[in-house]
Amino acid sequence: MSGAETEGRTGVRVPAGAPALVALLNSRPHATPVLPDTLDDPESAWRILGPFGLSGGEQVSDEQLDAVRALRSALMTVVEGADEEHTARGWEAVTATVESVTFRHVFSGGEVALRQVTGHPLVGRIAAVVARLVQDDTWSRIRVCGNERCRAVFYDATRSRTQRWHSYDLCGNRANVAAYRARKSTSRTAAKPVS
Repeated sequence: MSGAETEGRTGVRVPAGAPALVALLNSRPHATPVLPDTLDDPESAWRILGPFGLSGGEQVSDEQLDAVRALRSALMTVVEGADEEHTARGWEAVTATVESVTFRHVFSGGEVALRQVTGHPLVGRIAAVVARLVQDDTWSRIRVCGNERCRAVFYDATRSRTQRWHSYDLCGNRANVAAYRARKSTSRTAAKPVS
């Protein structure tokens, strides 16, 4: 998995692993009409999970995919958390999903790293990315598009952390036009004289 941060278009640093995590979360069935689970296709699954350290040609077993899907579902519960209670239940589900994964500290040359010693390797690598985002206080930048017909996950790279749409052109502009038309329709109805 690439360890380099990238810079978003607004100058906010996007942590290493965040784009891969966003791609994983977007592999779930979502949107209207519903997009398929892209982990069902072996080629797509490898492309999505490759950034989490799969070596070339390594096959992903059905058991591994089931574990990744369970973690993806738990993470989506957190991301979509409507309130603190819902979010807390999501984190409990994440914890339960990764409970078989353990790490140990490895000290070398004045640095410390975590090395996974038990559990599914993919689940461990995904959990490590999530842990870094939480620790760095950037997890809250993982968001779901405000368009109910879309629901794509994105990394909010705005300085103010207020991005609502995964793409302004696709979802934000449409929502704003629809809201404008609704206001105009309401004002026309209100302005009609009563007979």
